[in-house]
Amino acid sequence: MMGMMSVMDDAGSPAILPRGGGAAIAYHRRAGAEPGVVFLCGFRSDMTGSKAIALETHCRLHGRAFLRFDYQGHGASTGRFVDGTIGLWATDAIAAIDALTTGPQILVGSSMGGWIMLLAALARPGRIAGLVGIAAAPDFTEDLIWARLDDARRRALREDGVFHEPSAYDPKPTPITRTLVEEGRRHLLLDRPIAVHCPVRLFHGMRDPDVPFARAMRLADALLSTDVEVRLIKDGDHRLSRDKDIALVAAAVDELADRV
Repeated sequence: MMGMMSVMDDAGSPAILPRGGGAAIAYHRRAGAEPGVVFLCGFRSDMTGSKAIALETHCRLHGRAFLRFDYQGHGASTGRFVDGTIGLWATDAIAAIDALTTGPQILVGSSMGGWIMLLAALARPGRIAGLVGIAAAPDFTEDLIWARLDDARRRALREDGVFHEPSAYDPKPTPITRTLVEEGRRHLLLDRPIAVHCPVRLFHGMRDPDVPFARAMRLADALLSTDVEVRLIKDGDHRLSRDKDIALVAAAVDELADRV
């Protein structure tokens, strides 16, 4: 759910995908073989995160197409983070897939990006060859934010429209808005079967302090796909950004790509 540390990227300035109302999505894209890979960032993270860069490097070495981008209100894209919602960020992802990729795609979603990848797969089932979740956090606005708020914070959210949550990943607290929580309820997935039928690989750290690893099992059970595998990393945290963690994700991408 929370953002990961950023690292510098040597790919130069990002390209821009115009969106409605003067908004713009910043992205980096590399041409290559299909199926391509699309990386979907987490909440308050961006496309310069270590996992995105490492996976891009892996795809470049294997001659595979790759796309990473920032949702509106994140990174180099336009907009304010506090104006963002799950629905807005999902439409950003779908727009990026539609405009910036061709052929089958493997979506790799980190934390909130795991929720976004599921929504994108439901919207574009014919384009998605596989999903790889890294501490995937569908429904986190309801189960991991709203359900954990005490009465004072719920009152602040109702009356002020926002409260600020201290972050373990950023010196600035994370603004949580009433709109984020209320709009997120339109996109909840775990309360019913999820009509995703492509292969899915889910990685989750058992020492994740933000998204309990039991969520991976609950997601696996909800997916209608019969080709779902969950791998729990006992000493893994929320980010799963160590070299050995990224190697597992890269291997899963290769496995799914080889099956297309």
